[in-house]
Amino acid sequence: MKTLFFSLILSIASFVAMAQNPIDGNWKGSRETPNGTFEVNYTFKVEGDKLTGTWKTQFGEAKIEEGKVEGKKISYSISFNDRKMSYTGELVSEKELVVKSERGEMKLAKQ
Repeated sequence: MKTLFFSLILSIASFVAMAQNPIDGNWKGSRETPNGTFEVNYTFKVEGDKLTGTWKTQFGEAKIEEGKVEGKKISYSISFNDRKMSYTGELVSEKELVVKSERGEMKLAKQ
């Protein structure tokens, strides 16, 4: 009986450890600007309360910096072309994330 109980606890612990944060993964968004459509692709990785990953656009790529996760909310910054941009965001559903910056709001769809 003890062996069965231990095996059950170990199985549950393994399942919980492998559970992925819904923010993890690839996300894509776009926004219209005076210069045309601005497309962005993110790859997010959550480890505890830390957010890492990359930001890619038609202009280049940058790493996510100072990334934090608090429940469904995220914050991070990106340094690109000698400029630092700060973002906040919130997971709306498992397939939609909304990010905001000084340039406005963008909806991201999980890929």
